Amino acid sequence: MSDIAVGSNPDRALAVLDRLALGCVLLSPLLLLHAHGLAEVAIAVADLCFLARSVITRDWAWARTPWLIIGWVWWAWLIVCSLPVPAFGLGQGGASSLIQAVVLARFLVFVAALEHTILRPPEPRRWLYWLVAASAAYIAIHATFQFLTGYNLYGERVGIDGELTGPFGKPRAGPAYVRILFPAIVPWAAAMLARPGIRPMLWAWLVLIGGAAVSMLIGQRMPLLLTGLGLAVAALLLPRLRWGVVAACVAIVALLAASPVIAPEAHLRLVSKFTLQMEHFSTSAYGELYARALEISVRNPITGLGAEGFSTGCTQPKYYRPSFDGSVADGGGTRICWHHPHNYYMEALVNGGFPGLILFSALAAAWLMALGRGLWRQPEPLRVALFAAALIQLWPIASSTGFTAMPIGGWSFLLLGWGLAEARWPNGTRDPI
Repeated sequence: MSDIAVGSNPDRALAVLDRLALGCVLLSPLLLLHAHGLAEVAIAVADLCFLARSVITRDWAWARTPWLIIGWVWWAWLIVCSLPVPAFGLGQGGASSLIQAVVLARFLVFVAALEHTILRPPEPRRWLYWLVAASAAYIAIHATFQFLTGYNLYGERVGIDGELTGPFGKPRAGPAYVRILFPAIVPWAAAMLARPGIRPMLWAWLVLIGGAAVSMLIGQRMPLLLTGLGLAVAALLLPRLRWGVVAACVAIVALLAASPVIAPEAHLRLVSKFTLQMEHFSTSAYGELYARALEISVRNPITGLGAEGFSTGCTQPKYYRPSFDGSVADGGGTRICWHHPHNYYMEALVNGGFPGLILFSALAAAWLMALGRGLWRQPEPLRVALFAAALIQLWPIASSTGFTAMPIGGWSFLLLGWGLAEARWPNGTRDPI
């Protein structure tokens, strides 16, 4: 290690840094399942290794990647909005808000590190595929067992409202599962359908139907809707999967029709409660959150409230406004407040005002454009699946966690960096497109 410390053997130093960074990335799926704090540490270590490599090689070209330039501007604007200067209406969250804005850069660096260095060779990407596929299977097996017995394999019961918790103690299986589902099943199903004969086709259909069915049985509304979005993307870009996707959709409809008998809790959440919520959306929890976020943004249109802006402003009576239908005078008061407004674009608007929303939207578009490059002409199944995973994450009409909140933020940035690496380095060489 002394050679590394003094820089007398840069090749050895780079090898150690690269292996350490890769080890952190390959550990991430396990950590994101059951050790969120350690997942944060793994991301930080991977970042530091990548930055140290850039210092040693004096290669900072990655910092000029088009999507990352937009990301830097968005990040810088969020820092400005979070500066604790109340006289100018900035940083109403204080020092904590500024710290959260500054450390957000770790996720931008992590995605860049995955794209440019850590996942450049094809072998690590293959290893990561199997780890993500195993994670999806792990959640699906626990959820299926819990559906059949009432308990997961660790002996934990279903959620309070009847949601399947999978391998977790709380009902949070759906958001993680839907994000890793498509990278796990689409490449395998496409490979089966490329083979002649009826048996490979049946196996491909079975995995598509099974993956979608588990999403329905978990019983969380938004993950199920996003599963439908991912299936639509796969069917659009991969013609060979279309009949399998149709079969999966028919299976979901059949399960929903039978759910009052075979899964009454799922039926209550997915059908009865969802219908009621849509009929009275303005006075639902989501409608009240969005109304509060809009009021905060209208009153702070240029700079918002800085990072953690919603948790800062939600409880302040000056931001109370009637619900969208006018039936609740204070919009729910403090009882509706949460750390974030449950929508990434609303979160960007509250944190950075309308400039922040525009920059975040541009960053999301830049990510999707980079991921989708060449897919219409040459729809490689794994890239299609990773594009679908990113679209699910960035879809604007959806309820969500906080943008960087673990574990969903960790899964999303991991898959995003993986998808960008697949687009940039097919077979380990630079994409000529």
